[in-house]
Parts: sequence; structure tokens; C-alpha cells
Amino acid sequence: MQYSADGQPDGTATVPQPGFLASVFRDLGADGPEGGPAAGPSGARDGAAGDGPSDPGGDESVAAHARAAALTHHRTVTVQAEHERLAGLLRRAALPVSAMDFESQLRRYEPRPYTVDGAEPDEEEAEPRWADYAPAEPPAADPDAPPSRRLLDSGYQRELAKARLAHQRDLRGWRTRQAETVNSAADESRRAHEEAERARARAVQEYNQSLEECRRAYRLAEPAAVESLLERALAAAETATQDLPAPCRAVFRPLTRTAVLDLDLPPLDLVPSLAGYRLGPDGDILPVPRPPADRATDYLRLVARLALRALQAADAVDTDQILAGVVLNGWLREPGAEPLCLVSVDADRDALARTRLLPPAAPYEEHDGEGVYADSEQDEALVRLRQLGAAVTPDPYARAGVEPAALAGAAVPTAPDLSANEFAQLVRELLTRGGLAQWSVRLRGPAGLVATGEGPPGSALPGRWVVWASRGEEPVAEEEIRTLAEAVREEAAERGLRLTTGRFTDAALDLTGEEGHQHIHLVDGDGVRELAHSHLGQSLAAGL
Repeated sequence: MQYSADGQPDGTATVPQPGFLASVFRDLGADGPEGGPAAGPSGARDGAAGDGPSDPGGDESVAAHARAAALTHHRTVTVQAEHERLAGLLRRAALPVSAMDFESQLRRYEPRPYTVDGAEPDEEEAEPRWADYAPAEPPAADPDAPPSRRLLDSGYQRELAKARLAHQRDLRGWRTRQAETVNSAADESRRAHEEAERARARAVQEYNQSLEECRRAYRLAEPAAVESLLERALAAAETATQDLPAPCRAVFRPLTRTAVLDLDLPPLDLVPSLAGYRLGPDGDILPVPRPPADRATDYLRLVARLALRALQAADAVDTDQILAGVVLNGWLREPGAEPLCLVSVDADRDALARTRLLPPAAPYEEHDGEGVYADSEQDEALVRLRQLGAAVTPDPYARAGVEPAALAGAAVPTAPDLSANEFAQLVRELLTRGGLAQWSVRLRGPAGLVATGEGPPGSALPGRWVVWASRGEEPVAEEEIRTLAEAVREEAAERGLRLTTGRFTDAALDLTGEEGHQHIHLVDGDGVRELAHSHLGQSLAAGL
């Protein structure tokens, strides 16, 4: 029935579009409602004249639209699967890291008890059977006589006795041989078990001894031992995301007791660039791109979790506190292009100890109106990474890199190879070894630091000092010497120390010889290298 404009039935029958039922029955593999070719609404066969000519073009357009809709749905489901994989990686990358210190790597020998397996009988020598020895019964003289009469035959009795003796003799011999075979197999099995147990105990002991040797070398801050321990801890941290390789290499610098970690970041196409697909008005399948900012945020969220996981692994394994700091650089390596640093962290031990490195257990939960993707300023992993003073690229897809805090280059670094924390640690270590205690940093930046210290009477650096240490290509001029002299007066100190990894101008050297600036002491790059060699037993390479 058809309905009029006011919603009431008007008594007329609804007529389907020509060719519609024909296409339905054709798709179902039938010939038509009556078993013949598909009929139209007036009973005419498909293609024959009914109320009007059929419309095969309309059938084809409907089928094409259905195929396009199905393909659109399939492609959208594929994109959703990529989003779910990313969500799983974000969750697993935030899982806690198990400490891989020396205690956790020790092996313990637990002896296995010896069990006796049931010995199988020798198949080649079967047990002697009486049936093989029993003599044949004598023939009956009288068929009607009972069987017992035949057994009273004296000859048969002699053969029977002889056969029993032979059977008993062979049976005893067989049993003796079987007992010897079983005992021999049992002894051999026990000896093999004891030998295997001795080998197991020896292997555990040798492994623990080698581990103890590594531990002694680690406590002596030997680079090979420290790097081996760090890389084992970093490799163990990757087990939660084995389907996302993110290798991390470690270089240890004994001069500053700092580990420089180079983390290989995942490819940029790991983050889906589409939200799905939609069907256009003309039947075209159109991709629905995601906003570039959302995609960049998702990639940085994953990078932040991988970086925090590596920092936590390095911090957890250093139970003997050999490391004074950790520098981590995250590198994007693409074929045919130079490696690009997208994140760099320069954190000392105190900063790592104050920071809970990994976010909570549910880092990828949905927020109302946001879906599963949160804003970068609200993402906890990125917030914690920035709290460590990390430099993070603003847009990884624009290939906008950041300056690495330090480079893991030669074993003997130059001053520019050091990070800001490394340089500050080096200056503090040199001056405290020289006798300057009560160290207090007032200002610190990438180029240097300003600090105060006080040495006890009789030491190499007695009294209260103001220290200004810097590194750079420009020579230190006399104006900086005058500024340091003013800082000495303001701090009520007795002396000032201007330290640089470069050199001083002639005017600056002449100024310290004047009456009002003789309390200012100068240390140039050669002096810094000499102090490192004499106080720390380590070398700092020359050059800027």
C-alpha cells in the first residue's frame, strides 16, 4: 500500500523500481520467483516489454554503489586496526622496567634428584619358556586308556626330568644376565646423571664468577663493564614491545661518569595518517586525513615513553651509583638521509631520582570528547620528559630536529662534546679534589656556570671563592674579569676563579697583574686538561 502526503494509506499498491527484483534474484542465483527468468512487477521477463522498458544501467549503478560501500568499510576497519596497534604500543611502552642489576642476574644451582627408570627387558634374549623344553608326550598304546596312564611311562618321565633341569638351568642363567644388565644400566644412568649435575654446577659457578668479575670492573667504572651492563638492561626493557624495535646503544665517559644513550626512534609512518574513509556523493572512496597536529602528538607520545623507559632502565640498573648523569638522544634514521635528533635529555642523578619516570599503568585511556588521543600539553609522559629539561622537536613530520645535549663520539671527549651537566660535574669534581668544599651552584647554562665554594685553611684553595667557568670559542676578555671581581665583592668572598676551556686575551692576563685584581685567578684550556689528568687520572682532548 502507498501512503498519501498526510500519512494515510491511499489504497494503491507500491510498485518496485523496474529491474530491482531481477537484480536481487540474480544475485541469489535464482531464475525468478516462479522458477523462470526474473520477472518484473507485471510478470514480464527480464529484458522483455512489460509496463515499460527495463533499466539495466540502474541495476549496475546500485551494484557499484554497494561494492564501493563495502570497500569503504573494509578500508576503514584496516585503519582502525592501525590505531588499535598504536594504542597497544603506547600501553606496553609504559610498562615498568625490571631492574637488570648484578644481583638479579646471578644464577643458582639446584640439584635435580636421580630417578630410576624401569629397565626394559632385552628383546633379543627372551625369557626361557617351559613349552620350548617340555618333551612330547608318549603315544597312547590303548586309545581308551586315560591320559594319566601315559604319564607313568618311565622313559617319558626321564625325559621330563631332564627337560625340567635344563629349563631351570637356563632360566637361572637368564635371570642372572638380566640382573647384571639392569644393574649395569642403572649404574651407567646414575653416573651420567651425576656427571650432568657436576657440569651444571660448574657452569653456574663459572657464570657467577664471570659476573662477579664484571661487577668488580663496573665498580671500578671501567667503560666496557658499564656499557655492557647498561646495554643488557636496555635490551631487557624492550621485551614488552618486541614488535617495535627501538635499539639503544650506550657509551660511558669515565671523565664525567656519564652515560650517553643513542636511541633509535620508530619510523614516522608508524602513526596512522588517516582517520578512515568515506563514500563521496558520486560514489568515490575518499580518505579522511587526521589533523597533522594530532599525528605529531601521537608520535611524540610514543617517543616520550620510549625515552622514559630507557632512562628508567639505566637508572634502575645503576645500584652502585656509578653514574653521575645520563644523556639520551633520540635519533630518527631514514634511508638516504642523515640521522635527525628529535629528542635530547641531559639529566643528572639527582634529577632522575626526583622524577617518577614512567606514567601510570593506563596511559592511553579515553577522555570525553578527545577520543584516545590527548593533547601534547596534557600527556603525562611528555610533561615528565620536559620536567627533565628535555629538548623535544615541535614537529617530527616537518623534520625539525633539536641540538643533541652531548655526542657519543670519541672515547676521550673534547669540551664541546660534553653536555651542560657533564661540564658542571667536571668543574665541580676538579675543584673539590683541589680542596674547594661546600660547593653551591648559583647559575648554570649550556655555556657554563657560576658557583661559590669554600676551602679549609691550609688547602690548595683556602677561603671563600667565586668560580666562573665557561667553554666557548671566543677568548675571555678583560671585561669579564672585571665582572668577576664585582661578583667577588658582592658575595663577600676572598678570591675569584675564572676558568675556561679556551684562552684569555692579553688584556685580561695583564689585568690580573694589577693591584685591584690580583685576587682573580685564571685557568685556561691547557690548565683544565692538566687538572683533569692530575686530579681525576682522565684525559680531556684539546680542541673546540
